[in-house]
Amino acid sequence: MADITVADIKALRDATGAGMMDAKKALTEANGDPEEARKILREKGLAKAATRADRDNAEGAVALATGDGVAAIVHLKSETDFAAKSEEFIAVLDEIAASVLADGEDAAAQHQPAIEELQITKKENIELGLVQRVSAGEGNLLDTYLHKQEGRGTNGVIVEGNGVDAETLHMVALHIAFAKPQGLSRDDIDPAVAATEREALLEITKAEGKPEAAWDKIVEGRLSAWYGEQVLLEQGLNGDKTSVQDSLGGGTIVSFSQAYLGG
Repeated sequence: MADITVADIKALRDATGAGMMDAKKALTEANGDPEEARKILREKGLAKAATRADRDNAEGAVALATGDGVAAIVHLKSETDFAAKSEEFIAVLDEIAASVLADGEDAAAQHQPAIEELQITKKENIELGLVQRVSAGEGNLLDTYLHKQEGRGTNGVIVEGNGVDAETLHMVALHIAFAKPQGLSRDDIDPAVAATEREALLEITKAEGKPEAAWDKIVEGRLSAWYGEQVLLEQGLNGDKTSVQDSLGGGTIVSFSQAYLGG
């Protein structure tokens, strides 16, 4: 049996984040081989991580990476802000965003081993959320916004416009960050969700004692107002009465992407 010292155990603990007893058991099982011990700890750690897969991970962090006419947004989810604020977590997230910017969305998969290491060391359900790369169409302009809290991104936006000046497009990016639209236009809203909302509005209208002949008109008006809260182009820009669409000076918003904690 190999002679396992306290220094060996401490070195393995520091390298893996495992507890002292777990490190000692792994070294004993590996007959003192530190690389084999690391493999043992990793396998056990991933097995434990799998049991956390159904735990809520509404925390995490968001990163943006930008280039010439291209931008990438990545959301890495975690259970606690403590894990998400760590240097290791932010480093992995930034590396993923840079890879997605350079090589496309599929490049995020290359970082799965690093995510698994975070799962083990942080003992949390850590996984990728939104991963998206946007390349501006010919003649289009991109703008981005990242809201940060205590060193980590918490709300990121990419917006693409055509015929929209840079200042206005940035105003739209800021608006998206805090208004959190569910779609660009009504066509982007799930018809089933809209149908459910319509049914609810009809029941409310009936309960108010409105004349039956007026139900359809009242419901359609209320549904239109609901769309105005959900759809970017119909929302009032930064809470104003003027809609986003009417603030574009004849231009258009081509697309937007957003990732935020809890979203």
